[in-house]
Amino acid sequence: MPANDPDVLVVGGGVVGLFCAYYLRLSGCDVVLVEQGAVGGPQSCSHGNSGFVGTQGAAPLNEPFELPGGADASLRSWLAHYRDAGDAAAASALLLELKKQSLDILRALHPAGFTDTGMVLAFKTPRGFEQARRSGVAFHALSPDELRGLELDVHGGLYNPDGGYVRAPEFVTELARMLEGMGVSIREQERVVGFEAANGLVSRVHTDRGEYRPHETVLAAGVDTVEQARLLGLDVALQPVKGYSVTIETPYAPRLPILLGEARVAVAPLGGGRLRFAGGLHLSGVDSSPESVLSAVRSYLPRMEWAGTVEVWSGLRPCTPDSLPFLGRAYPYRNVTIACGHGTIGMGMAPASGRLIAQLLAGGGPTDIDLKPFRVDRYPRGA
Repeated sequence: MPANDPDVLVVGGGVVGLFCAYYLRLSGCDVVLVEQGAVGGPQSCSHGNSGFVGTQGAAPLNEPFELPGGADASLRSWLAHYRDAGDAAAASALLLELKKQSLDILRALHPAGFTDTGMVLAFKTPRGFEQARRSGVAFHALSPDELRGLELDVHGGLYNPDGGYVRAPEFVTELARMLEGMGVSIREQERVVGFEAANGLVSRVHTDRGEYRPHETVLAAGVDTVEQARLLGLDVALQPVKGYSVTIETPYAPRLPILLGEARVAVAPLGGGRLRFAGGLHLSGVDSSPESVLSAVRSYLPRMEWAGTVEVWSGLRPCTPDSLPFLGRAYPYRNVTIACGHGTIGMGMAPASGRLIAQLLAGGGPTDIDLKPFRVDRYPRGA
């Protein structure tokens, strides 16, 4: 077990932090990972996630977010950046590449809880159907009989062979167990409370259970990265966007995951007669409920029987203004790196993101993808 002066301290035990730890350990680093709750616990977006991975849904967010009453300056600044996010086509290409690389990683690793089945995209409107067909992803159009077999009441459906899903939270808990077997020290129920730094280097990281003296620190704690960065005097342009999942018992058990296209609701089969619906995009502070998710499910799947509700969960997804995650050095610090901001597709981009972070810190050469578009300081203070 690494001592309290590891090569790398990873802060955050969600799927992004776990894959950072995985690739850093493969690179030969001693790694300690701290998580403020339990890995895969209800406080984590990795708990109630749909788990979708693959090449679908790689476009940046374009929702007309409602500004909550009493919004502070940081939220107003984020919304201004969001509405002026720039080149959506370039962002889509980068997101797609992260998702392709992540799917390749999962296929090679084939961890417990990963199912490489392909995915169905269902559309209520001709416009949504045609937009998806022109997205550049190799989809196969489903026949009317195939749609009826899925009990979908839609205009059309597409099959994407480059898609699948992981079962959350089992996937992240199994991944954590695998990392411990590799020698990563995972310390749960431990919160970062402060840093000591001088001359651009962090020398100590204080938690509510002790302190660490890492050579490198990676902040990968989703929305909580904002508060950790503030302890270092840094502003990170990240906003929590609320989403929901509802897990039910039902005799309806589709073999494939289904994305309800226009509604952006995921339908994930969990096995054992359980089905999960996940979606929703609401800025923190805006009154919201899972009803929009359930309404979409009833519209697309009107004949589905519900035998009972297992769990209703809500979580805060860490969203950047341009939908590209933050991956890179947290300047002016030379030994702090940030990996967060994966929004609604964290599961689908975490494997490639973790590999990029390890290449940056321990690879000694160029990264697979140029990290300049993902730089942490692309939204400077006061802009």
